[in-house]
Amino acid sequence: MMIYLDSAATTRPGEACVSAMTEMLREQYGNPSSLHSFGLAAETLVTNARKQLAAALGCEAGSVMFTSGATESNHLAVLGTAHAYGKRKRRVVTSTVEHASVRGAFDLLEAEGYEVVRVAPGADGIPDAAAFAAAVNENTCLISMMLVNNETGHILPVQKVFAQVKREHPDVITHCDAVQGFLKIPFTPQKLNADLLTVSGHKVHACKGIGALYHKKGVRLTGLMKGGEQEGGIRPGTESVPLIVGFGAAVSDLSKTVAGRAEHVSGLRSECIRQLSALDGITVNSPAGGSPYILSFSVKGLRSETMLHFLSDRGIYVSSGSACSKGKQSGVLEQFGIRPDLADSTLRVSFCAENTAEEITALCAALQDAQQQLVHKR
Repeated sequence: MMIYLDSAATTRPGEACVSAMTEMLREQYGNPSSLHSFGLAAETLVTNARKQLAAALGCEAGSVMFTSGATESNHLAVLGTAHAYGKRKRRVVTSTVEHASVRGAFDLLEAEGYEVVRVAPGADGIPDAAAFAAAVNENTCLISMMLVNNETGHILPVQKVFAQVKREHPDVITHCDAVQGFLKIPFTPQKLNADLLTVSGHKVHACKGIGALYHKKGVRLTGLMKGGEQEGGIRPGTESVPLIVGFGAAVSDLSKTVAGRAEHVSGLRSECIRQLSALDGITVNSPAGGSPYILSFSVKGLRSETMLHFLSDRGIYVSSGSACSKGKQSGVLEQFGIRPDLADSTLRVSFCAENTAEEITALCAALQDAQQQLVHKR
């Protein structure tokens, strides 16, 4: 029996997504840019999916831009904003706990000569709104902060930070990587004061290779590619109708169950913490008020890689942190105040509505076995 507890890395495509995509692949394979009726039918399907994303985000359909995924959306938001506004304003601000794709985009800007300010979390693991506001000046064109940290589940104070910055510097463009919060915790771009916002398909039971960027009307973006007029000319290239339609179907389906799913996984997270507390040498890294979907903890004396193989051999799949890090430490855990020795022995369990309490019990029993078998071998 397989126990999959790595939904922050990716989720299984849901039936709504698979069914919609299958029809597109078999029947509706027209090019949305073609002017004949078969192409127009494909364009209508893309438009409908755009409306489904917009309904879930609480925005106008015209503000939803489809991309190949969160990495492209983040790069388009960060680089596209800087290149659009950076001739006069060369300062950009972000946090030190962002996803690798956001960190990478800011590294590229730094290499281009932009002044990059990275604000670390406070003692409580939360970036301070005042510290962010203090980092912004009249030369700042962009700030970026994620909504939910993908390694620990910390919920960052995006609304508070963006509101304060907007009050003092209304022209600064705000970007939020909301990948781990979308359809999991309630928000809208407007309530977050976000001008740009990233979401991903494969984190919400759609497929890999599809994402979206909320793009507030009036915010200028310089595209990363040149070509056709798709997505307003900012993101050219023939749209992948099956991926887009599957994304829309998955989002529409999940939108109906946000509260119920959150309640279910909150119970699983609480039960997991309860059972972990009965084991020796376990340190929970996630905050009590974090995302119910993510739980990070460390097992004293056992390296993450060793435990991952031990659990995998038993059909239990978790991760050691961000899947994008390919097993390497990102440094984010230390930014949250987690000691290096604990960071080196950290596991991330991430839930979805399909998980059960029995799976949590099996995980904790396997962890206890690992402690008994592997620690004594050292």
